Amino acid sequence: MPRTEIDVDPCDHITSDAIGKPGQRVFYIQAFQAEKTYTVIIEKAQLQSLAVGVEQFLAEVARQNPNLEEAGAEYAEAQMRINPPVDPMFRVGEIGLGYDQNRDRVVLFVRELLTEEQDPESGSVIRFWCTRTQLRQLARWGAEVTQRGRPICPQCGQPMEPEGHFCPKKNGHLH
Repeated sequence: MPRTEIDVDPCDHITSDAIGKPGQRVFYIQAFQAEKTYTVIIEKAQLQSLAVGVEQFLAEVARQNPNLEEAGAEYAEAQMRINPPVDPMFRVGEIGLGYDQNRDRVVLFVRELLTEEQDPESGSVIRFWCTRTQLRQLARWGAEVTQRGRPICPQCGQPMEPEGHFCPKKNGHLH
């Protein structure tokens, strides 16, 4: 049994965002329920994968439930920003998605990242229950946030720093 299991059911609002300068940003998922705020740290690559996975997941939900109204994707940027103070509960190691057809609710499941020394059953878990539209908005906003970082070198595919880029494809060395 995990150390802590939290069900945010239902989420009044859920979002993802980043704080910091490109190259030094920290990414978050944040949800609200009544007066309570739940925040976790997520890696940029996890957020990018989540954004893609949500679209595939929602397409499959729609395929299996053809009578459902399509989930909206429009959001207001000001509402999608993370709200301070940011006090993350943990760093996310595992992410999953599920769908409750009876309630027409999706669940975004996050499990705490543990070190090798920690008991695998000791990590915290949060289940964010939200509408399909809330999940799609989180994914679309998350995709936009991750693209706002450092530009990617077209030759080597690595992020370019503002002060310069030593491209291994051009000079043969990785610095």
